Amino acid sequence: MLDFNSPPSLPDSYADDMRQELGIKEKSTLLLQPTRIVPRKRIEMAITLARRMNTECVVVVTHKSGDEGIKYQMFLKEFADLIGVEFLCAANRFNYLRQTTPDGRKVYSIADAYRQADLVTYPSAIEGFGNAFLETIYYRRPIVMEAYEIFKCDIQPKGFNIIWFENFISWEIVEQTQKILCNPDLALEWSDQNYKLGLRYYSYHMLEKRLVALLEHCMSR
Repeated sequence: MLDFNSPPSLPDSYADDMRQELGIKEKSTLLLQPTRIVPRKRIEMAITLARRMNTECVVVVTHKSGDEGIKYQMFLKEFADLIGVEFLCAANRFNYLRQTTPDGRKVYSIADAYRQADLVTYPSAIEGFGNAFLETIYYRRPIVMEAYEIFKCDIQPKGFNIIWFENFISWEIVEQTQKILCNPDLALEWSDQNYKLGLRYYSYHMLEKRLVALLEHCMSR
């Protein structure tokens, strides 16, 4: 759940230099992968999407590998180099709160990352629910994601405007992605509708109502 009753604050100037600081070319399309680097996230699908786009893309990952080792991260770097995609593991430059590195460089918030992204990629094969999905809706960004099981059962039926795929990135998915990136009005329409659905189904207010109903049911037994 997120506080959809309180929309995110308007962007300020803090992250205006984020792309320059990370060495991202001005005209590159920023595909944000806001997850840890673990195999079940299937980040190679994001790299594949970037390769098949008709614009130069960079895939930026905001989190570390965690306790599952760095072999998968090494594979992703080698794969991206092999097919000619810029792949940036930038966990040292992102945190949930803004701060600075020991040598004085900016650390950007996860909110900054979403605001600067052109598109969010979320090709996970397995998720408990999907925090990155909710964050993407909250920060009003388009998303390309794998239709994992809980998504198909709980999220998809609610009518969110999402580019979703199963198992692989087809040309249809590439074309849909390019269409949403080239059409700001459509992207805005999608994001506004998604936010309203997030408010309806996944806000703190909705969580409170469900908990109250659950407690009343338990106490009446």
